[in-house]
Amino acid sequence: MKKLLFTFCIAFLGLTINTNAQNAEPTEAVDPNGPVISFDTTVVDFGTIDQGSDPFRVLMFTNTGKKPLHITTCKGSCGCTVPQCPTTAIMPGEQGELKVRYDTKRVGRISKTVTVKSDANNGTITLRVVGTINATKAPEAFPAVNSGPSAE
Repeated sequence: MKKLLFTFCIAFLGLTINTNAQNAEPTEAVDPNGPVISFDTTVVDFGTIDQGSDPFRVLMFTNTGKKPLHITTCKGSCGCTVPQCPTTAIMPGEQGELKVRYDTKRVGRISKTVTVKSDANNGTITLRVVGTINATKAPEAFPAVNSGPSAE
């Protein structure tokens, strides 16, 4: 009985804390004149490609805010997905590009993410990396050798 009562109390406390957290006001005010990062698309689509194909795709984005945009980090969800973000500020109205490299030696469906953190009002953006890589026939390591009697 004590265990049941204890479990009920913990569950109630958890719900109360979660409700208060959802109703809390943000601690940092958003600057209405700050930078805003706007991607043309949030999906990096490799489509259906062959193994060993071009491993790079480029996404364009624009700073639609009123102050310079600084990207602080770009990180792939695994070692096979490597993003390259600009290191210089993107001025208001200017475009920038984010290059994403995927290890196309891997075969099968692609379903990864790239997280882009910046000082933009819309903060952290998560991009999806999708596609399919078809296996290509690997060259034979040792060509067949005729070991039968010689016809000389």
